[in-house]
Amino acid sequence: MGTPEFAVTPLEHLLLNRYEVVAVYTRPDRPAGRGRHLVAPPVKTLAENWRLPVLQPPNLVEAAVVAELAEYRPDVIVVAAFGQILPPAVLALPRHGCLNIHPSLLPRHRGASPVVSAILAGNEFTGVSIMLLDSGLDTGPVLVRAQIAIAAGDTTGSLNGKLARVSAGLLQEVLQRWPRGEITPQPQDEAVASYGGVITSEQGEIDWSLPAVDIWCRVRAFQPWPGCYTRWRGRQLKIIEAVPLPDASAVGVGRVVALPPVVGRPGVAFGVGSGRGVLGIGRVQMAGKRPVSAAEFLRGQRQLIGATLPQED
Repeated sequence: MGTPEFAVTPLEHLLLNRYEVVAVYTRPDRPAGRGRHLVAPPVKTLAENWRLPVLQPPNLVEAAVVAELAEYRPDVIVVAAFGQILPPAVLALPRHGCLNIHPSLLPRHRGASPVVSAILAGNEFTGVSIMLLDSGLDTGPVLVRAQIAIAAGDTTGSLNGKLARVSAGLLQEVLQRWPRGEITPQPQDEAVASYGGVITSEQGEIDWSLPAVDIWCRVRAFQPWPGCYTRWRGRQLKIIEAVPLPDASAVGVGRVVALPPVVGRPGVAFGVGSGRGVLGIGRVQMAGKRPVSAAEFLRGQRQLIGATLPQED
């Protein structure tokens, strides 16, 4: 059971290692793009390429849906970013339980946005936990964990890819050892639990009064979606790549300044004053335009230097 790209890698590894995947459950197709055409979830595309049965019920609560699932007689249900809560009737079906792949070091960063939450928090490490699902939100006992470092250049997109690859190997270990009774589930420590909610597009708007380091974390956490943005001449300007310069000379909040070329900061052509330090800008995208380096953008927008962001007109 899974939906986005994160779930594709562990499913693909199951298939390549000849596990018997009897069915794939995913969310219904959704409209996307300007034409609002229905687009299949990435997991569905992979499953259909392997000629697997694909089911897309809007929920798993209805008795007919549970009965259909029961007919597959699953030994185990693997859940990876499925996007639906499994009711007790489903949790009780597989004899080895429902295993959830969660991209954080539980109990840290439970909820819908664990990777975003780890970057926003400035964590140096994150990881993958495989847990037994229960009726709570990511509260079940943990079977195994694996930790990885968060690189300075990691975004939610790049970190999701790394964690998906880690999860694929970790899942193989669990599926080999858990049914043989070789893993003891470890209860989570509720005292150190934290939660991350659903991300909205409004959260991407930059508050330049925050410290440059915090804005930098937001730029990385909200890449690729919803993106971190400000406004220039009344249009949305996305900040795609940036670097904090906490030791830079004091600049007014939101004030744009030119930056000299520095080794190790290719493309960082201008900076914006923040509540603490300057945020060096490396890559941007004006609404309706292609992404460009800050240097290229500045060549066509020389009035930007000395302006204060956000600028509505």
